[in-house]
Amino acid sequence: MAHDEALAANRARWDELVAVHAASRFYDVPAFLAGRCTLLPIERAALGDVSGKRLLHLQCHFGLDTLSWARRGAIATGLDFSGEAVGAARELAVRAAIDARFVESEVTRAPEALDGERFDIVFTSWGVLGWLPDLDAWARAVAGTLAPGGVFHCVETHPTAWLFDGSPLAAARTYDYFRADEPIVDTSAGTYADRGAELVAVTRYSWIYELGQVVNALLDAGLVLERLEEHDGTCSEMIPGLVRGDDGLWRLPPGQLSLPLSFSLRARRPA
Repeated sequence: MAHDEALAANRARWDELVAVHAASRFYDVPAFLAGRCTLLPIERAALGDVSGKRLLHLQCHFGLDTLSWARRGAIATGLDFSGEAVGAARELAVRAAIDARFVESEVTRAPEALDGERFDIVFTSWGVLGWLPDLDAWARAVAGTLAPGGVFHCVETHPTAWLFDGSPLAAARTYDYFRADEPIVDTSAGTYADRGAELVAVTRYSWIYELGQVVNALLDAGLVLERLEEHDGTCSEMIPGLVRGDDGLWRLPPGQLSLPLSFSLRARRPA
């Protein structure tokens, strides 16, 4: 199918999700406004001290993590393809009295949308890669927004976790691991932040990318891989039966055979 058709459907859905997510307990905006950091320990540990660093957060949704990085001292810019999300993020920045910038753009067009600006850190996390119809174009955009010597950090749901499509672990897997050319088309109700939400834009298109595809796309874009780790926790109860730990990550219950639920990587643009 045409990539533009998939992007238009996904953008309509994410536009609608902004109000739902901003009002949800999952995102807990009042707690954020009261000072809560929305970044999980795995993200904070990966990036370390960001004070004074120019940080670009790609696919930032309505900005909570971008603003959390700004609270930690980053010179933060968030970018998202949803106009509703960018508008909500700008409003939140004002309400929280945090200095951060938000730009509306489809992620593969980020270098043009930012007029060639380069950043010390480019960051993206949790459920972002599956919405991309062209992984190579995404990797080129990442490389195109990094300053020489700049570092890209990605913390993302592991592709194996997507194979269950929200089914209990005891059930058979829903999808193949190795990627098909055509997208997954889903019209199920609700959203991860509010399972009971009634939405108009229910159709969305997604892809499952193998871990090797993600790494190779970044290598082909000229970045140098410095670290790749797989983790036993993820950011939400995406598979029924996961148990939330004190660190905010959701894991398999004790006694279950292990399964990677997320990964993190660091890649650098050569100086």
